[in-house]
Amino acid sequence: MSKIILEVKNVTKVYKKRVVLNNVDFEVYAGEIFGFLGPNGAGKTTLIKIICGLSEPTNGDVFVCGKSIKRQFEKAIINVGALIENSQVYPYMSGMENLRYYANLYGGISQARIDQIIKLVGMTERIKERVGTYSFGMRQRIGVAQALLHNPKLLILDEPTNGLDANGIIELRHILQVLAVKENLAILVSSHILNEMELLCDTIAVVDRGNILEIRTMDEIKQGIARATRFRVKVDYPNYAGKVIANKFDVEIEVAGNSVIFPMSPDKIPQVTTALTDRRIAVYGVTRMTMSLEDVYLEILKTKRTHTGIL
Repeated sequence: MSKIILEVKNVTKVYKKRVVLNNVDFEVYAGEIFGFLGPNGAGKTTLIKIICGLSEPTNGDVFVCGKSIKRQFEKAIINVGALIENSQVYPYMSGMENLRYYANLYGGISQARIDQIIKLVGMTERIKERVGTYSFGMRQRIGVAQALLHNPKLLILDEPTNGLDANGIIELRHILQVLAVKENLAILVSSHILNEMELLCDTIAVVDRGNILEIRTMDEIKQGIARATRFRVKVDYPNYAGKVIANKFDVEIEVAGNSVIFPMSPDKIPQVTTALTDRRIAVYGVTRMTMSLEDVYLEILKTKRTHTGIL
């Protein structure tokens, strides 16, 4: 079992009688990329501010490497590196000068460490050029490097792909996955972009209106998707075909246009088509429907909102 780096324990935040975070509780481990997924206004940025000590929780506490942010702030925060949306760099300085400047602020950071981080984020060839000549994606790389200079155990990224083009998103994703492994780094990423979180994260927490609705590993999500295989059968009498499939195979069906949609084990599909053709229903095609993180996310919102009292 990997070491627990971040513990968020029963954190609640109330602003002017409005509950922004409601009893939030989760852990992030060394080497894990943990995604905090939810719509804008769900409470993601508020949680990040609390973890970074920029906002005080109404109740609960946050522990980084076992140190309380509330009671042992300096000992806890030294283990945290953060990139909140856009990197804060000086455009008239080179990438190297920016990193040396921030290294001096921390103190005790060697040139060898700076060089190591530059290599990790893939900026060796351009590091001596002025930041003002960099693309937005390159600035984000420098921002990540800056956050890692003091060798933190936890890296926090709030909407890190905002403003990045497709290539920049792919590059940043690769850098983070490499960092999690090579630096044994716990990474907390906050975003509302479903497909990017699906490709990046090991674990995802779905948050809505200040509540964590569910926490699942990507392996669990993929296993659930595999078990929830659905098929679309295109026929000439969809309502009749739907009744045949529902009655014979005891499944819930959905009629959409000239198709019937239903969950089914792939090995039973020949039986389905035989049952339909035996009743003179023409079958024009069978398509396997693949679920995505978006489908899982919407299902969690649908089923868990009422359960948690969110209306």
